[in-house]
Amino acid sequence: MERENFQGYIMALEDSLVQAKRLEYFFKKNRFSYKIFSTAEDAIKVVEIEKPSLIISDILMPGMDGYQFCKKVKSNPHTGHIPVILLTSLQDPNDIIRGLQAGADNFITKPYDERYLHSRINHLLSNIGTSSGNDPCNNTDPIQIKYRGEEFNITSGRRQILDLLISVYDTAIQRNEELTEIKERLEATNKELIQANEDLDAFARTVSHDLKSPLTVILGFSSAILDNPESKITEDEKSYIQFMKESAMDMNQLIRDLLSFSQSGRLQLEKEELNLAETAKDILESILMRFPETSPEVIIEPGMSAYADSRMIRVVLDNLLGNAIKYSSKSQAPKIVFGKRDYYGKDLFFVKDNGVGFDMSKADKLFQPFVRLHSGSEYNGTGVGLSTVKRIIEKHGGEIWAESEPGQGAEFLFTLN
Repeated sequence: MERENFQGYIMALEDSLVQAKRLEYFFKKNRFSYKIFSTAEDAIKVVEIEKPSLIISDILMPGMDGYQFCKKVKSNPHTGHIPVILLTSLQDPNDIIRGLQAGADNFITKPYDERYLHSRINHLLSNIGTSSGNDPCNNTDPIQIKYRGEEFNITSGRRQILDLLISVYDTAIQRNEELTEIKERLEATNKELIQANEDLDAFARTVSHDLKSPLTVILGFSSAILDNPESKITEDEKSYIQFMKESAMDMNQLIRDLLSFSQSGRLQLEKEELNLAETAKDILESILMRFPETSPEVIIEPGMSAYADSRMIRVVLDNLLGNAIKYSSKSQAPKIVFGKRDYYGKDLFFVKDNGVGFDMSKADKLFQPFVRLHSGSEYNGTGVGLSTVKRIIEKHGGEIWAESEPGQGAEFLFTLN
């Protein structure tokens, strides 16, 4: 039968209103007569009285599902010749076997391509005269198939089996083409990202150099003026220059933090066995120089080691120990501990202080870039350090979190895979 001589109607079963509207639009656009039902129970009452030329049925429906409906249609001698297309996600080989067991003629995967659905409808309508109803193999004994420990009785005829396998093969080809296209797009996107990262790296280096040069001049001359014993500037003028110097130092720290943050996601790990205790001691002196107004007690547990990237771990410890010293600087007896304990068979490292602490309801913002839980007037900072730390820890396959209470200090805990 040619498509242009088709005078019947297509029965569709779809319980989703959105999908039903989509099918309705498809039928109208292609000038198909149709009837849409939301349940198989309603459709089964009509199918024998007003026989459709073809049935399209979703599989997942309330009550009777698509397989059960198809089996009822195919087992009825008055309707067994009607081709049935099942709409499915087709994610399990059992779907194909259950479709064959039910006697389905075709699978269409969801979300479906309208052009492909149109071609399968035309194919089935043009082969109605030679379809399953007239297939002599339908009168043979069922084929028994055992798959994954289950036994299935397949009663489909040769034409049905062929049509079903062709539709599955077409779907596999279509999905392979889609995956190939996605792969090509991902490769193109990856190249663009690599180029963007290289451009960003070059930009960061340029900005760093161009900003650091004038900052070095500002810091150098302001220090020279402030340290000159023969200087005749007033106390007010000294305070202005001191403010300029501190602002330049803050800017210099921001540049360092931004560079660390931008590089933390792109640098390749070069892991080695590290003595974390020695690394912490090595950077502690330079950290304390940034906070000359405080003399904390710093306890570093000996013998701590990890397999990690030396450069990145220095950034982690510099930030965590620096924050601990900064936020405990106003305590009467500031104390910082860097240690390790067992955590479900893993080494759990921690940096603990007895400083100002923070409200745990705001902990989700702690590792976001440029977010600060304390104002700049209380404690200076850029709001980038902990974001960099989180990136580095996760790059190592570890986790980091914090525990604290206002006025009770804070504890930062992390693992390194």
